[in-house]
Amino acid sequence: MSGHSKWATIKRKKEVTDSKRANSFTKVTREIIVATKAGGSGDPENNFRLRLAVLKAKSTNMPNDNIQRAIKRGLGEGDDAAQFEEVFYEGYGSGGVALLVQGLTDNRNRTAGDMRYIFSRNNGNLGEAGCVGWIFSSKGLISVEVEGSGKSEEEMFEMAIEAGAEDLKTVDDFYEIYTAPASLEAVRKYFEAKKLSLKSVELTMIPQNTVEVNDEQADQLMKLVDALEENDDVQNVYGNFELPDSDN
Repeated sequence: MSGHSKWATIKRKKEVTDSKRANSFTKVTREIIVATKAGGSGDPENNFRLRLAVLKAKSTNMPNDNIQRAIKRGLGEGDDAAQFEEVFYEGYGSGGVALLVQGLTDNRNRTAGDMRYIFSRNNGNLGEAGCVGWIFSSKGLISVEVEGSGKSEEEMFEMAIEAGAEDLKTVDDFYEIYTAPASLEAVRKYFEAKKLSLKSVELTMIPQNTVEVNDEQADQLMKLVDALEENDDVQNVYGNFELPDSDN
């Protein structure tokens, strides 16, 4: 799931299994295809969304041959050129938590049916378009490991503001730098010019308000989020909940 700091921390610590890696390859392949088509270019230097997709692909250790093959598919080359489109689904989880699901699909009817089934089987409700989308705002997010940065929080904050970022938060072992979507590329270049290693660079959705959940609700939400993320058509799941403090 993308979005809140507590859940982002949990996801970072999750062990990556072979099945999860294969699932990541499927998702990032689709993102590369759509980014290539939307940007009208197979050159990451001239297509920012594609550049982000390629960075994500490399972070999952996707072979370069796979990346190039996906770019060619996005350009409509080859017999397996695919037609994927971006879709959003909105709904509610346990405790009235708002969930925004971003997907890439080649069959809207199939994906809509899958979403309805997953929500209903995991104590959730799939809502109408617009029911929770207004809660979320698009932001750029750059993550930098605290230990590897060699910078204090104050130093990083000053650098973030100088780079044109909006905010910086320290979450466990990471500095999280938030930007306006249009500023993400400039901020990325600034930190790379400072020789800082960036853990991730992405566009995400941040909720305007949050809902605190108890342990039981958190367990139900995690089952719903996991089920959604295991679906090949789902790219990201965003929520407005704060998980209770736990060492689990």
